[in-house]
Amino acid sequence: MRIRSRAFREEPEINFIPLIDVLLVILIFLMVTTTYSRFAELQINLPTADAQKPADRPEQLDVAVDAKGNYMINKAPVPANNAATLSAALKSAAGDMKDPVVVINADANAAHQSVVRVMEAAQLAGYARITFTTQAARK
Repeated sequence: MRIRSRAFREEPEINFIPLIDVLLVILIFLMVTTTYSRFAELQINLPTADAQKPADRPEQLDVAVDAKGNYMINKAPVPANNAATLSAALKSAAGDMKDPVVVINADANAAHQSVVRVMEAAQLAGYARITFTTQAARK
């Protein structure tokens, strides 16, 4: 008959339950004490930039939009009041250019609709590359 000794050893184990409880308390504390910023309004002042003037692009169409909504393509006035007419004028000004860059020079007081109309006309003409010009901020 085999008799075991009464002093047997238990293997130590790590109890993760208190660790999880402490981490949950820390997480709840961080969530309660964190403040979230809320912006009631955005203040936007356009257009100014401090970047250097990029090199001239050989295949580009310069479209100017003044404060009254008048358009000029490559310094030639264009009587356009919708995107389709402006798109036809862009195609004729592009000539044999394959994929010109449309550079929009919009007045700071120009209506957004006038600028969006130029972007829509460029899309209708099939020109995907559009950029805007800005002036340097006065110091």
